[in-house]
Amino acid sequence: MAILVDGSTRIIVQGITGTNGCNMAGRLLSEGMPFYGGVSRKRAGTEVAGVPVFATCHEAVSEVGANATFLSVPAEAALDAALEAIDAGIRTLVVYAEGVPIKDAIHMTTYAKMRGARLLGPSAAGCISPGLANLSDLSADLLRPGRIGVASKSGTLTYEVIDDLNRNGLGQSSVVCLGGDPVVGLSHCDVLELFEEDEDTDATVLIGEIGGRSEMKAAEFVRRARKPVIAYIAGKNAQPGKRMGHAGALMGVEEENAPAKEKALRAAGAIVVDTLFEIGTAVRQVLESRKDIKYREAIGPLGQR
Repeated sequence: MAILVDGSTRIIVQGITGTNGCNMAGRLLSEGMPFYGGVSRKRAGTEVAGVPVFATCHEAVSEVGANATFLSVPAEAALDAALEAIDAGIRTLVVYAEGVPIKDAIHMTTYAKMRGARLLGPSAAGCISPGLANLSDLSADLLRPGRIGVASKSGTLTYEVIDDLNRNGLGQSSVVCLGGDPVVGLSHCDVLELFEEDEDTDATVLIGEIGGRSEMKAAEFVRRARKPVIAYIAGKNAQPGKRMGHAGALMGVEEENAPAKEKALRAAGAIVVDTLFEIGTAVRQVLESRKDIKYREAIGPLGQR
C-alpha cells in the first residue's frame, strides 16, 4: 500500500503539448510509470511521446480510465483545468504552476474538498510512491522503496531528505510535496493522517518552513499519532517580512516563525532536528528503539541502498 498514488494509478498530464508537459510525458514513460495520455483541446487526436492527446479530461477518463492528473498549465489556466479534472471524476490532482491567483487557489481547493478530490498545490512538486507511480517532477531514480513517509512543502529540500534517508538504508513508502503558495490543497496534517493509516509506513518525516500555520495544525495531530514523526523546519534565520523562496514562505506573526513551529512540534511529541542531515539518523534511531520486530526489519544495514 502507499498514499495518493499506487499500483492502481492511471496518470494523465493536462497541458501535455507545452514544453513542460512534453518533458513530463517523456520522463514518466522512461521511468515506466502508469502514464496513459494527456489533455489539450487544440491538439486533440494527436500523440505526444507515443501516448494519445484527448480534448477533455472526461474523454481521458472514458478512454483510458484516468484517475490522476498532473496540471502542467499556466497559472491563469490552473483553475479551469482543475475544475474540469474534478468534474470528470479524477480524484488526485497536482497543480504545478506557481503564482496562481489566491482567489483561484481558494476556489479550486475548496471545490476539491467538497467533491472528495485530493489536490496538491498550487506550486506543488507532486507525489510519488517508489516503484509504483510518480505524479511529480521528482526523479523516480533517486528514490528507494521502503517504509518511511515524507511530507514536505519544498521539492528542493525533499531531494536532500531522500538522499539522507537512502544513506541510512531507509527507503520511502510515499513522498508528498504539498506546494509553497499561501493557499494549497492538502496540508501537512492531511498527509500525516494518510500515513498514519497506511500499513506500509512506519514513520513520517515532516519538512516545513516559515510562513502559514500548516505545521502548527500538524502538531495538533502529532499529539494523538501512533507513529513517530521526525520534523525539520527551514528558515530559522529568516527576517520578518522577507520571503524565503516560496510565495508562502513569508513570516508574519510570531507563530509562523521557525522556533515557534519547532516548539509546538516538540511539545506534541515529534522529534525535531536542527539540520536536514540529521533526519536519516533520527529516523533510524527511533525505529531501532521500537520493540516491535517489524520496525527493526524495515531498516537494512547502515548505508544500504
